[in-house]
Amino acid sequence: MPRRERRAQLLSSALEIFVAQGYHAAAMDDIAERAGVSKPVLYQHFPGKLELYLALLDTSCDQIIENCRVALEMTQDNKLRVGATIDAFFEYVANDSGAFRLVFESDLTNEPAVREHVERVTTECAALIAHVIADDTGLPETASRLLAVSLVGMAQVSARFWLSEAGGISRTEAAALVSALAWRGIRGYPKTDEHPQQD
Repeated sequence: MPRRERRAQLLSSALEIFVAQGYHAAAMDDIAERAGVSKPVLYQHFPGKLELYLALLDTSCDQIIENCRVALEMTQDNKLRVGATIDAFFEYVANDSGAFRLVFESDLTNEPAVREHVERVTTECAALIAHVIADDTGLPETASRLLAVSLVGMAQVSARFWLSEAGGISRTEAAALVSALAWRGIRGYPKTDEHPQQD
């Protein structure tokens, strides 16, 4: 198997094990067995369990950040942007792979490298949102970033709550409820140009 395909296969198997067992309980033996390879083959690609976990975190973090970027770039209508960005988080946590657990529910956040990866989601998603807020409202960068971090936090926490405890509410309905709340708040900061925010 070509190296790139083998690496993808190993990452996929590792994701299943880490999501099911958590970092501490997961064993490289289990990951190798799930992938159908010997442990030496696994170590040819990843020198240790932490490096394998960080590689998975990279992939997972990149995905949610890219989803956020796409949501913001899909339209110039800020009401639709808010909805799409909130939904990006709901879609991410609803994914059957459970990859969000590595990012938002890691049992290894005391490890500096892991914490840095996890915080990158908030930092980079908020930076993308803050840019839009600053451009549209003329608010200073620090104020725009604070509002953006608040929106990211709302999206992330509400999506995780919905998945675990809000039974009976569809993903679409849940994302719409949170989007409406977020929009009612952020639209209170008027645009600086001649085009008013939509109701």
